[in-house]
Amino acid sequence: MGGYISRDREPDLAASFGALEEKQLSVSQPLARNGVLQPGKVYFIPARCGAAVVLEKGKMLTLINVSGLQVCDMWAFNTSDPDEFLSMEHTRTHLGRLVPVVGDSMVSNRRNEMLELVEDTSPGVHDTLIAACDINRYRQLGVSEYHDNCVDNLRMALLAIGKEVSHVPSPFNVWMNVPLDGDGSLTFVPPVAKRDDRIVFKAMMTCYVVMSCCPQDITAVNGVGSQTESIGVMLGD
Repeated sequence: MGGYISRDREPDLAASFGALEEKQLSVSQPLARNGVLQPGKVYFIPARCGAAVVLEKGKMLTLINVSGLQVCDMWAFNTSDPDEFLSMEHTRTHLGRLVPVVGDSMVSNRRNEMLELVEDTSPGVHDTLIAACDINRYRQLGVSEYHDNCVDNLRMALLAIGKEVSHVPSPFNVWMNVPLDGDGSLTFVPPVAKRDDRIVFKAMMTCYVVMSCCPQDITAVNGVGSQTESIGVMLGD
């Protein structure tokens, strides 16, 4: 599976990952064992971890930025066919802009509407360009040991509810601030969201939604010198 540790090519890292998998909260403590949340209850995804939930068509999912500085990588997969997934490439084409705004629908790799953005109390700065962090990204940043990462959080969060996917798409990076400069260069800077800002999505099809409290602590995407934080999640009608 793209982006995951290969036990054949990375034996040392794979051994440490296998041990981690046994105790990592993404696997051992899902928000709900079957991924089905109780409506109106606020759940918290632990810092540096991920969670997967079932979002039925027509239902709302709220993400809450508890600290104001925490980025959330988010994916969605069609429950009937997980090979259909939320696609940032197709969404940018569908919308004609880089970042969705309230009232926009994000689409799948088959160009079907998956999630509608219905509310956003933040300034609306999010990212659709940057791939999820993985073990190789942290190696390039100079980290030699295993580092929590969003790709592995995706895998473990799905395993926690008994699911797997064959592909790791580019995520919708909620609250991630990566300005595109006039010369085409990108800069990784802290979020501009504030404490308890929330963003609400409506499911246009029944899907698995996976969220990762991004554990990036090398660049400034979660704030300069800040610890990574938890994210609140709530299911609504």
